[in-house]
Amino acid sequence: MKLITWNCQGAFRKKADTILRQRPDILVVQECEHPDKLVFNSTTQRPNDLLWFGDNKHKGLGIFSYSDYKFQLLEQHNADIKIISPISVTGGQLNFTLFAIWANNRHDKDGQYIEQVWKAVNHYDQILNTGLTILTGDFNSNKIWDKQHRTANHSAVVDRLAEKNIYSVYHKHLNQEQGKENHPTFFLQRNKDKPYHIDYCFTSADLYDKVKNIEVGTFENWITHSDHTPLTINFDL
Repeated sequence: MKLITWNCQGAFRKKADTILRQRPDILVVQECEHPDKLVFNSTTQRPNDLLWFGDNKHKGLGIFSYSDYKFQLLEQHNADIKIISPISVTGGQLNFTLFAIWANNRHDKDGQYIEQVWKAVNHYDQILNTGLTILTGDFNSNKIWDKQHRTANHSAVVDRLAEKNIYSVYHKHLNQEQGKENHPTFFLQRNKDKPYHIDYCFTSADLYDKVKNIEVGTFENWITHSDHTPLTINFDL
């Protein structure tokens, strides 16, 4: 199974062909238009299933299946934690729970970025304690900003997930340290001199054992399309 998360920086309908060349089985896209606006050209592969979340029809969170996987939003979904969506994924080699993430809620006085993930990790505590689990997307966070977010910061989220045997695939697979990543996923203002690592894929330990490889897109290959590069994880299922 190939899982890709990518913040496309809007206009996904014009960029779908580019990311689909990577042949994802599951694609999580931040800043994605509402499906009603996703008018693709005749040669673009159509997803077999999709979900979309958001208040702005021009920029939301899209989850697409280009395989046999089917999606169902869990009943426990808390719509106030935007935009983090717990999804039951079935129909493929494995059934698992996917938390699709775009940590961006400007209306939350408690904090719009990593605070959203912190709330989700606590709210969905029981789900995270059981079964195969993946959390992936744009967290809009990094350890380097811990002081700005008090207790609900990046390190707190990483530590809480570790207590549940859930780990960042990038950091564990490539032996990287939080806050000192060698591969940025975001370039502020599309400037190569302003790199940050803010997109992640966390998996439960039983799924991490199935990780075959991980790839972070490069500035050179993706900057004409978005200020983010895609994060790709291949699982050997």
